Amino acid sequence: MPNTYFYNTPIGTLEIIGDGDGIVSMTFQDEYTDTSEDLDSEVIKQCFLELEQYFAGERKFFDMKINPFGTDFQMKVWQRLMQIPYGETISYEALSIDLGDVKAIRAVAAANGKNRLPIVIPCHRVIGKDGGLTGFAGGLDRKEWLLKHEGALISNQLSLF
Repeated sequence: MPNTYFYNTPIGTLEIIGDGDGIVSMTFQDEYTDTSEDLDSEVIKQCFLELEQYFAGERKFFDMKINPFGTDFQMKVWQRLMQIPYGETISYEALSIDLGDVKAIRAVAAANGKNRLPIVIPCHRVIGKDGGLTGFAGGLDRKEWLLKHEGALISNQLSLF
């Protein structure tokens, strides 16, 4: 049975749900909630270690065991998201073309929005065709921070507003 853990990041607290089969979800929380559970799961320990390394700028991709669930189309989109290199972005249009249907932009955006493993499945690396920062369940301020952290967005390049 999955357990819930909380991990503090520089951009807020992540609620992490996982078990021995992998991490099921990570969602940003507006308020920190402590958990009394010990990190008895190797999967959770690995997740915390990799997040710590990512936020310290020492990790560019993740090896942790994940267990996402979604439709076949969502899984296809998420697999493609995991191929976007650290420090790079792709537009929703380019992503839909990569997936074989330029007209699937809205479906691709919807699948991107259903991603329950942000950062690990890097949906924050998908931007508007014009370079604008659009759509991120964790908030556009966090998306901007993540892209700057990865070097995909320079400090004076603000597409947020």
